[in-house]
Amino acid sequence: MSEEAKIFAGVLFSPGAPELRAIKLRSHKLSAEYSRTNEDDVELRQQLIKLILAEFGEGSFMQGPIFFHYGKHTRIGKRCFFNYNLTIQDDAPVSIGDDCNFGPNVTIVTPIHPLLPNERRVMYDQDGNPKHLCYAKPVSIGKDCWLGANVVVCPGVNIGDNCVIGAGSVVTRDIPANSLAAGVPCKVIREITEADSMVNKPDICAGYRPSI
Repeated sequence: MSEEAKIFAGVLFSPGAPELRAIKLRSHKLSAEYSRTNEDDVELRQQLIKLILAEFGEGSFMQGPIFFHYGKHTRIGKRCFFNYNLTIQDDAPVSIGDDCNFGPNVTIVTPIHPLLPNERRVMYDQDGNPKHLCYAKPVSIGKDCWLGANVVVCPGVNIGDNCVIGAGSVVTRDIPANSLAAGVPCKVIREITEADSMVNKPDICAGYRPSI
């Protein structure tokens, strides 16, 4: 089994393996090149992001700078917006649905290191060869989600459709659809309902109205 296949199987893998280092180096270079562009370098940015990611939906936009660890393990839907300093450590697959909005400094991580320090330093394969190992769990974010500034999404988390995650939250467990959630660790505060509509805030709407 290849080291990349081990990632997808959810078992220990060697992040320093040549095949994985080559994938990461390519993504790191392309991420850095994207981060050096200006936001009006539209065509160049589109070319680069298509080289970095497995999927980048029509109408989506990344302010930059960005950082993708593998890049090819991430799929992003249509009409999404990502503010400054997006970091996605996509050892395991990361999926983001349509119409999501991310504030500045959002981080998504998938790898997990052993808790015991001696196991973080080294483990041994069947032939007694020392290896530095970790494993990873996928992250899935549904459609129409808003993640505030400085949100961290941890390995293995699934966030349902239509969720709002408050600024500074550390999401360590699944968040069901239609939830307002926040905190460290992130917890569901309540369900989002029609009572939250902007039509109930006419002083803020200033004549604007939702789509019909």
